[in-house]
Amino acid sequence: MFRAPIHRGMRTLDRSVFRKTVPLKAARVFDNKNIFKVRTELERSKDSLQQERLGSVHSDPDLELAKAGRKCILLRPEVKAPKASPTQHSNDHTNGDSEVWPHSSTVEELVKQKLIAIIPFDLNLEYNYWTYHDIISSILPEDEQGEIPSGFSQVGHVAHLNLRDEYLKYKNLIAEILIDKNPGVATVINKIDDVGEENEFRTFRYELLAGPDDLNVTISEENCVFKFDYSKVYWNSRLNTEHRRLVNLFNGGDVVCDVMAGIGPFAVPAGKKGVFVWANDLNPDSFTSLRDAVTRNKVGEYVQPFNEDGREFIRTATAELAKTAHSVKIRSKISKKDSPVKPDIAQTVEQPNTFQHFVLNLPASALTFLPSFIGLYPESVRQHLPSDFELPIVHVYCFSTKSDDNVEEGIKICEEISQQLDYAMHPGKIREGGVEIFDVRDVAPKKRMFCASFRLPKDVAFRSR
Repeated sequence: MFRAPIHRGMRTLDRSVFRKTVPLKAARVFDNKNIFKVRTELERSKDSLQQERLGSVHSDPDLELAKAGRKCILLRPEVKAPKASPTQHSNDHTNGDSEVWPHSSTVEELVKQKLIAIIPFDLNLEYNYWTYHDIISSILPEDEQGEIPSGFSQVGHVAHLNLRDEYLKYKNLIAEILIDKNPGVATVINKIDDVGEENEFRTFRYELLAGPDDLNVTISEENCVFKFDYSKVYWNSRLNTEHRRLVNLFNGGDVVCDVMAGIGPFAVPAGKKGVFVWANDLNPDSFTSLRDAVTRNKVGEYVQPFNEDGREFIRTATAELAKTAHSVKIRSKISKKDSPVKPDIAQTVEQPNTFQHFVLNLPASALTFLPSFIGLYPESVRQHLPSDFELPIVHVYCFSTKSDDNVEEGIKICEEISQQLDYAMHPGKIREGGVEIFDVRDVAPKKRMFCASFRLPKDVAFRSR
C-alpha cells in the first residue's frame, strides 16, 4: 500500500508523478484533551498506524473540524473504513455502522466510551515521502535491480559515486534523487578512473552529475575541521575508524613521523592530544590544506608540515629530529585549597629526539618505501642519541587479497616486508619481533586494505648502507 508508484524506464526525473492515495480509516478524537490517552491506548494495542516516516496524529479530514483544531489518529490498514460515512461534528458521538468495528477490544472500548468515532481517511503521499531506494526501485527495470546503486562516499556537501557501467544511463537521474533525499548533499560526482591512476597524488578524474561544480569542502573528523579542494587531494571518509584506531596508539609526548600525511587525518587529531607530529606530503595541494588544518585547529606547537619526497623524508626527518630541541608549555588552572585564586601552572613538555612511530599510509606502494629504513640510524645520527634509545614502530598500509582468517594474506605481507628490508619478518606480536596485521577494510570484492605494524629491527636500523 505504501510503495512508490511504478514508472519503469524514466530517464528524466518527474517528481509530480510520484503521488498516491492510501485509503485508511482513522479514530476521530472528539476532545483534543484526550489525544494523548487515545494514542497511547491505540499504540499499546497496535491498532494505530505504525509506518516509517509517518506520524499517526493528523488533522481531521473534515475541513470545518480541522479549522477548529480537531485531530484524528490513523489506524492500521487492516481496519476497514465504514460502509457509510455519516457527517460527524465536534458534538457528534455517533458510532457509525456497527459492522465497521475491527476485532480489537481497545478500539471498541474507546468507541463505547464515546472518546472516538471511526471515519474514512485518505492518506495522500507525495514524492517527498519516499526514500531514495523507494524511488529508484520504482524507476529501474526489474531486471536491473540486482545491485541498485545506493552506496556513496560523502565528503562535505559532495556525494562521490562509483557507478557500474550498467547504471551509467541513469546517472543523472540517480544524482538528482540523491540530492533530493540527502539534505547535506549539494553536488554529486561520479569517479571515472581509479584513485592514483592519473597521478601519484591519489586524485582521480570525475564527471559532474548534479549540483554546482564546487568541490571545495569543509568537514569535521575527531573534533578537527579540515577545508580542502576534493578534486586536488586525497580523502576517504570511510577511514575515520582507522584514523581513530591508530591515533589512539600514540601517547601524549610521543613524536610521530607521518610520511604520507595527506591533509592531516592522523596528524591533526594526534596534535590535539599532545602528540608531536612531523607531517609530510608530496602533493603541494595536500601540503597547503595540511598547513591550513594545523592553523585552523591550533595545533601548530605540535604538528610541523613538510612538502618533501617520502623516501627522503624518512631519513632526513630522523636525522634532523636527533639534533632538534623543541618544547611546549602547557598551562592549566589548578585551584589551591582555601584560596579564591586559581593560578596558572606551567608544565613544559620536551619533544623527544627519536620518533616513536612512523606512519606510511599509501597502501598501493608504501611497502616500497621500507628500504629507506635500512641504515636509518648511522653513527652520525646515533651520536646525538642515548645509547639505549628505543627503535620506532612502523605502521605501513598495503593492499592484499581477502580471506576469512587473513592468514595467507599475513604471510604474503610479511614476505614482502622481509624482501624490502632484507630481513626475515613473520606474523606475530610486535613485542615478540613479529608483524601485527590489522584488517582495515574491504576495498573491492577480492581486495582488502591492511595495516602492518612492527618495531624496526636493530639489524636493519644500524646496518651500513
